[in-house]
Amino acid sequence: MKKRIVSAMCIVLSFFFMQDRVEGAWWDKGLEILKPLGGETVAVKPGAGEIGQAFKEALRIGSDTVVQQLGKTDGFNSDPKIHIPLPEELDTVKKVLSKIGMSQAVDDLELKLNRAAEDATPKAKELFRQAITEMTFEDVMTIYEGPEDSATQYFRSKMSPSLKETMQPLVEDSMSQVGVVQAYDNVIGQYRTMPFVPDVKADLTDHVVQKGIDGIFYYLAQEEAAIRQNPAKQTTDLLKRVFGVK
Repeated sequence: MKKRIVSAMCIVLSFFFMQDRVEGAWWDKGLEILKPLGGETVAVKPGAGEIGQAFKEALRIGSDTVVQQLGKTDGFNSDPKIHIPLPEELDTVKKVLSKIGMSQAVDDLELKLNRAAEDATPKAKELFRQAITEMTFEDVMTIYEGPEDSATQYFRSKMSPSLKETMQPLVEDSMSQVGVVQAYDNVIGQYRTMPFVPDVKADLTDHVVQKGIDGIFYYLAQEEAAIRQNPAKQTTDLLKRVFGVK
């Protein structure tokens, strides 16, 4: 029986080596045909091309999931892990207005900062897809054997400067749409009516951009880890093949 299986293997692999020049395809087909002959199923290490495709696919799926999760009402605001607080520069303003029963204006401003991030996040979807497409073979092989968030960390280090630059006008537009400027003017106007208070300034756009990016990458790392570890998250054959045999 063993001789029969070995002979069949040689015939099958020789046939597919000659007939199919696509890298890896002849081996996969040979294994499929040998299964009915009683051969043991052996986990095959994925090729470099598959690893690269799998990481890009995982990042596409993960970023799409995160964008959908955060780019909706209360995606940021109701999540304590990524909720955007007021900038530290406005702590004094918050304390002063809270003491005189005017904290509602401050709370309204904080809510609108989160609404701006929620509104801007879906607009960044194509930025992530472009960055994923530009990942090189060397990039992928460097992070393949890394920790469970290595792809996200690489992604963040390479993408953050351009993402921040591109997100700036998107956030500014979103802040205008949800009324951040008016809310900020209202808060500062009330604060300045108080005697002997120090002057304060805060870059709200930069604050929302940075906190928004932090939130996106926080959950992207969660998605990457889940895809690597959880079979239920490996929703395509390619993901199962690459992450399932690692």
